Amino acid sequence: MATTIDIIVPDLGDFEDVEVIEVLVSAGDTVAREDGLITIETDKAAMDVPSPENGVIEELTTAVGDKVSAGSVIGKLKVEVSDTVVITPALQHEPTGDTTVLATPAKPEGEAQRSGGVQTLVVPDLGDFDHVEVIEVHISNGDQVKVEDPLVTLETDKAAMDVPAIVGGRIESVLVKVGDKVSKGSSLAIIEAVAAPVTPPAEAKAAPADATQTFAARPAEKPEPPKQQQAPSIPRDLPPINEAGFSRAHASPSVRKLARELGVDLAQVNGNGLKNRILHDDVKAFVKAILSGQAAGPAGGGLPKTPSIDFSKFGEIETQPLTRIQKISGPRLQASWINLPHVTQHDLADITDLEAKRQELKGPAKKRGISLTPLAFIMKAVVAALREFPKVNASLADDGESLVFKKYIHIGFAADTDQGLVVPVIRDADQKDVYELANELGELSAAARDGKLKVPQLQGASFTISSLGGIGGTAFTPIVNAPEVAILGVSRSSMQPVWNGSGFEPRLMLPVSLSYDHRVIDGASAVRFTTFLGQQLADVEGLLQASP
Repeated sequence: MATTIDIIVPDLGDFEDVEVIEVLVSAGDTVAREDGLITIETDKAAMDVPSPENGVIEELTTAVGDKVSAGSVIGKLKVEVSDTVVITPALQHEPTGDTTVLATPAKPEGEAQRSGGVQTLVVPDLGDFDHVEVIEVHISNGDQVKVEDPLVTLETDKAAMDVPAIVGGRIESVLVKVGDKVSKGSSLAIIEAVAAPVTPPAEAKAAPADATQTFAARPAEKPEPPKQQQAPSIPRDLPPINEAGFSRAHASPSVRKLARELGVDLAQVNGNGLKNRILHDDVKAFVKAILSGQAAGPAGGGLPKTPSIDFSKFGEIETQPLTRIQKISGPRLQASWINLPHVTQHDLADITDLEAKRQELKGPAKKRGISLTPLAFIMKAVVAALREFPKVNASLADDGESLVFKKYIHIGFAADTDQGLVVPVIRDADQKDVYELANELGELSAAARDGKLKVPQLQGASFTISSLGGIGGTAFTPIVNAPEVAILGVSRSSMQPVWNGSGFEPRLMLPVSLSYDHRVIDGASAVRFTTFLGQQLADVEGLLQASP
């Protein structure tokens, strides 16, 4: 059965009246779910408004230059669906002049009703993650579920998480399977929900625009997405994309996607759109010009490739796939190493008194269920150093012309797992004493090893510590975890003879290595930081004082 639905602008965060800078489709076009329909531009970024479902564009009611907000209707889409179409009961369309807005029906004072009926359970906001793999499905057709019961388990490159049910009822149909990729708003299941009373919030939050209409089942026959014409072959020696220039190019997400598919470096393309924005036609014209010989291919710009070698010619080999963490972290580390001018300051800190005190306190702390590791003391000293040198806790702004100073201190630490290194984050580390830091270090490390870290526990770090002291080493050069501007590497401590003015005495010395972004931190600041850090580590009584 065919039906027509409104195409609605989704939640735009804090932005309203955003300008339409490009219309990507026309009436009669066949589109697939998530295909870009229009491009809008805020004062900070450009974004595509995607198609909510597979279908055919019946009408577009917006044009370049129009202003839209969350909930604005920009056209109509004809889709093939089953007999049941669900209009979320909590929302209705209330026409006001020429614009359709979302309105919430009046509710009795003191208690609101969570509506029952057939509803679609969808994936909530996943933060910075997209196309996340379903690794476990906890429900089947006919199951009864309660609010907060897990529906599926998703796994990002850093953690696994359960998606809970937001209503209780009977599962009519499960729409995903293990191995599927889902994003925010993807349909998971159809549920015959049971109405239940809920306590109204103190302040009603605006419902997401994409909640106004959902469909009770997968389309019986999905329209085929538009067949893409095979792109002309690009010369095999086309150099790799210059990521730094590509990221600065003035282009929308859909243009960037097209450029990557064609191997085009946007830094080489002249834009003919508003404010010299690069359009789809500009990318296509660039490729045609190269293929027809009217323009020379991009010169230089890319790094030389390493040689490709068939190792099996020299002996027996075995190929093993990279872990998911390695696949994600590898390109990020490479991008940081290429784009940030790294310098590393090596130093030694005397932790003789610290270690003696830690051994004294370790037993009582263990009785409280706390493993009092050296890293907790190091983290406490780092907090003091970041307060003294706030630039090390800052980040370079996107425009490269200013620094963003953070009033918070969230410290990430590298945790070793079977899948590779992950970086959990201790938030507000400056508000915690050594025992609280040690306790949270233990909890997050255990969650990392078990693959149970949640997304918020991996975000927001302003500085990172990579401690290899439990394994060994004398020094190393950690790679800055951009957009942070510095990272502290810690190696294994050792007894060394230290001159005290009249003779040598054995002291326990800890090697520290501060890698930093030389655009933000100079050598003098770096050595002052590590010197101050060493002074803090030598003052064990100061480290044990409670944080404000």
